[in-house]
Amino acid sequence: MAIQGNYMGMSLTIDDLDKENLTYFRHCADHAFHLQKCDDCSLLRYPPTTGCPWCASPNATWTAVEGKGEVHSYEEVHQAIQPAFKGHTPYIVLVVDLDTQKGQPSTDEALRVVGNLTTPDGVLASPELVRQVGIGTRVRMVFADVTDGLSLPQWTIDTGATQPVKPWRYPLE
Repeated sequence: MAIQGNYMGMSLTIDDLDKENLTYFRHCADHAFHLQKCDDCSLLRYPPTTGCPWCASPNATWTAVEGKGEVHSYEEVHQAIQPAFKGHTPYIVLVVDLDTQKGQPSTDEALRVVGNLTTPDGVLASPELVRQVGIGTRVRMVFADVTDGLSLPQWTIDTGATQPVKPWRYPLE
């Protein structure tokens, strides 16, 4: 069954034919992070797909994964395209290297998961919080509930982790 919801004024739909994303977001709705683990080469993958990007096998098992990692890169948005986001600028979109499977299948690779920076309860982070985050910041996954059966994985600063003294940030203009 398709999932439909509204997140900050944007309509979200995951169609019946999109089985991998339906399963992924059902796990997220339970506030549990699961990724597909290839049954043949044993590597995890993100985003959900019908085949392993490493060995092309179509066989995979959904596996619970710890949602913790380090900011690999980020984009700070100052002019929101979506009207609902305009009151939240600047907001930040993070690319996070998960601790799980870091350095596989090669030393420079990692599972990288995208999400917004939020407060621990899943609300978009304030500009003050945005300024605290940069490359190397330790984060943990939280979930923003959209509707029954749909929650979005987001990131918040992991206050229990050792943080870099001064995470690298792009110079401001």
